[in-house]
Amino acid sequence: MSEQDDRIEGAARTEGAPQDDAEGGRCGLSRRKFLGVGAAAGLAGAGSGLLGAMLPGAANARARGRAPEDYVAPGQLDEYYGIWSGGQSGEVRILGLPSMRELMRVPVFQPDFTIGWGITNESKRVLGPNFPMGGDLHHPHVSQTDGRYDGRYIFVNDKANTRVARIRCDIMRTDRIIEIPNAQAIHGLRVQRVPRTGYVFCNAEFRVPHPNDGRDLDDPKKYFTVFTAIDGDTMKIAWQVLVDGNLDNTDADYSGKYAAATCYNSEDAVTLAGFMRNERDWTVIFNIPRIEKAVKEGRYRTIGESKVPVVDGRHGSDLTLYVPTPKSPHGCNATPDGKYVIANGKLSPTCTVISWEKVDQYFAGKLKHPRDVVVAEPELGLGPLHTAYDGRGNAYTTLFIDSQVVKWNINDAIRAFRGEKVNYIRQKLDVNFQPGHNHSSMGETRDADGKWLVSLNKFSKDRFLHVGPLHPDNDQLIDISGERMKLVADAPVYCEPHDCVIIHRRVFDGKVRRIWDRKDPFFAETVAQAKRDGIVLERDSKVIRDGRKVRVYMTSAAPLYGLKEFKVRKGDEVTVTVTNIDKIEDLSHGFCLANYGVNMEISPHETSSVTFVADKPGVHWYYCTFFCHALHLEMRGRMLVEA
Repeated sequence: MSEQDDRIEGAARTEGAPQDDAEGGRCGLSRRKFLGVGAAAGLAGAGSGLLGAMLPGAANARARGRAPEDYVAPGQLDEYYGIWSGGQSGEVRILGLPSMRELMRVPVFQPDFTIGWGITNESKRVLGPNFPMGGDLHHPHVSQTDGRYDGRYIFVNDKANTRVARIRCDIMRTDRIIEIPNAQAIHGLRVQRVPRTGYVFCNAEFRVPHPNDGRDLDDPKKYFTVFTAIDGDTMKIAWQVLVDGNLDNTDADYSGKYAAATCYNSEDAVTLAGFMRNERDWTVIFNIPRIEKAVKEGRYRTIGESKVPVVDGRHGSDLTLYVPTPKSPHGCNATPDGKYVIANGKLSPTCTVISWEKVDQYFAGKLKHPRDVVVAEPELGLGPLHTAYDGRGNAYTTLFIDSQVVKWNINDAIRAFRGEKVNYIRQKLDVNFQPGHNHSSMGETRDADGKWLVSLNKFSKDRFLHVGPLHPDNDQLIDISGERMKLVADAPVYCEPHDCVIIHRRVFDGKVRRIWDRKDPFFAETVAQAKRDGIVLERDSKVIRDGRKVRVYMTSAAPLYGLKEFKVRKGDEVTVTVTNIDKIEDLSHGFCLANYGVNMEISPHETSSVTFVADKPGVHWYYCTFFCHALHLEMRGRMLVEA
């Protein structure tokens, strides 16, 4: 089969949906392939066999009378969790794969009225007193031990407000958010794999003066950015590295010695034309043991009011290696065999394959030129952005401009780089349209299993029903278990899911709670206050008056609150604390107070609290927002505010 046929295969994704095709216009088949099918029809008739041959993926399965590959029967569980970024919504979304069903949303950087995120006292303790109302969440990555997912935490970045957050996997709730000093716009984020996470590495993308306090506004030569290592257990910043250029994406090796980051703007520019002038930028390799030693020996400085140790990793430093890489490299992806890291060219049709072993040799003084660590630079197509792996030696790279995913063999690319005549490209598959990130099942770990690949596409024109000028994005599920990639399903998604990881459900088996632990630290401060008030949360429903502060405690058990009413005076600061004493999983309650902008979720054995000023006199009903009982609508009470 020719490369052109490879590109066409899988183009007719969805029955009835018009298709762009490199050779055949909008019919989903090339003219050559269409004529071939027509000839076969003339000889064999338009039977079901021909129909099945013409329809790929789910449509093919339906034509043949069997379930499509992504089908998960009612009552059955998906094999994988998908952890999706929510982009500008500031949330994380949890999907099941291969069904692509959305299971839950975890608010992180944005308010969420469903569960009261940004409203409850518990969430405000995580967000801080003056948190920005939103975030741009790009890269979710799960903690690892010895290069394998351990199911403890999900770490995410906020590019808009220069923050990093941690989500506890046992309750799927954000439990820590920190701001990153000396930086602006945290973009790439990855976790240390070995010996464990350990460090969380993150890139500040935008260059700013140091300190950024109004000096040196018009002197780009004094702009810098930093690479940051966060202690994933304490969520405290361990150290930062000052670098040249703009950092983009990052990844870590499988030995615990190195991290790498793509880096553009070797021109030190501040305008678009300047960013694109040089033919090569860099992949920066960070030598972690050397950085740690420098910090321990006090060879660092601090910037402004921050006390974070900052070491100098700019050109000439023995802490870093700047590998010349074409052009404006973007994605940075380590291979699951622990041998290589691949930088994706973005403005070059190439990917750059860097050998960790040769990086060792460079830092040991056995190699002289930074480019000596490069072992391959395959030409793949236009706009390579990100690369995923199947654990069988194959790489899958998104081509943004070509709207394709290309499957290629790493060892063959290395042989070609040495001068052998070998074709390293295995297949090109059209996707719709303009793919950014892609991820394979378990592909960021030693356990890459080569079953599924998701292409996160930025455009979806003509793929779905029209919903206005703002279109959904299109996440496409691809079967990579065989020799050929097969497109299985389209999944429209609210913009813009930037990145994802695909994790086998065994990672979370036995770790994700179905009912809250009454001793959970998430609401420990609320429990401590109740104890000071002499309240047993699982039993007591009463009002504690402390001057103009009123603390209202009540239980919830379907379909009743422990208090049918409570009375306060206008101007009182009121804290309502609700404890769900139902023992049945999935029996959540809500507490919504009319006309006060108050709503919170209380799941079984959870305690939630909210504080507000009773500034509106009169009768204000509170009611349950989660349908919990046949008498759910009657689950309510009154707050009486005296004028």
